[in-house]
Amino acid sequence: MEQLFIDLEKKAVACPQRLVLPESFEPRTLEAADKVIANKAAQVILIGAKEEIVAKAQELGLNNIAQATFVNPADSQAIEKYAVLLQELRKKKGMTIEEARVKATDPLFLGCLMIKNGDADAQVAGAENTTGNVLRAAFQVLKTAPGVSAVSGAFIMLLPEGSPYGENGTMVFADCAVIPDPDANQLAQTAVLTEKTARDIAGIDPKVAMLSFSTKGSASHEKVDKVVEALKLAREMNPNMKIDGELQADAAIVPSVGASKAPGSEIAGKANVLVFPNLEVGNIAYKLVQRLAGATAVGPVLQGLGAPVNDLSRGCSPDDVYKTILLTCNQAISKKHNV
Repeated sequence: MEQLFIDLEKKAVACPQRLVLPESFEPRTLEAADKVIANKAAQVILIGAKEEIVAKAQELGLNNIAQATFVNPADSQAIEKYAVLLQELRKKKGMTIEEARVKATDPLFLGCLMIKNGDADAQVAGAENTTGNVLRAAFQVLKTAPGVSAVSGAFIMLLPEGSPYGENGTMVFADCAVIPDPDANQLAQTAVLTEKTARDIAGIDPKVAMLSFSTKGSASHEKVDKVVEALKLAREMNPNMKIDGELQADAAIVPSVGASKAPGSEIAGKANVLVFPNLEVGNIAYKLVQRLAGATAVGPVLQGLGAPVNDLSRGCSPDDVYKTILLTCNQAISKKHNV
């Protein structure tokens, strides 16, 4: 396991979070949950009937699942408080208590409602549900964090050993997953949130570059203007962050190019956090670095939700699930410490 995850596991064990895994019959999720319980990396909460989940786990040769906490959506008495909460949250949208009682039995919604009610800290799903379903529950129940209106997705990029880029080969890219065409304010929020992810989750000293096809006015275009405005707003949102722009990618990460194109910049040539001007660029960039440079792409880490909820790829491995759980638990730890 990469050093990043060794460190994240140590932090998770030192401060175990209450983690909901709503896909409680999914084999890869159960395998990861079994490892989490064995390593004491979280207090696992599974959605469903205990007897059925434990039987499924035993079929898979997993011996620790019975130690989890179980919440059965078929238990109407146990679910009623969450139905009442959901109806209160959605009453302006016209949701009735009867509709809320049905929706509260959906494991994705039930997990988020547990978090909202203070009965859990975080959730990981997506091995068998679409990203849309995972995020819909999170947005409707947990909404965004205070002061945030734009949720974004960051990838932690672990470059091959010996790479001269990033901090010890670690970089963070965003937004690569959520907002197709952010405005300046959304882009600024992405920068601020990604700086925090880089510090709290990736464990690096963030040096943030706002990327463009222009460096310090070398090109004139409204898309460049957006990045310049986003930089201004990001500095207002967090005056203490190390950030600069607009920078071309080579000016951001290559010292000689940075010194030539942006002399005097404390970020140019040294950036380890790259904020892309739109989703198209960010998604293409992380996939190219992953494939052509042989980097490990960890994520997306969802940033800006009211509580940590992360989405899995439906092609994920049990190890992917375990690592996402570690990331998510560390987000929850960071959230508590920053309150």
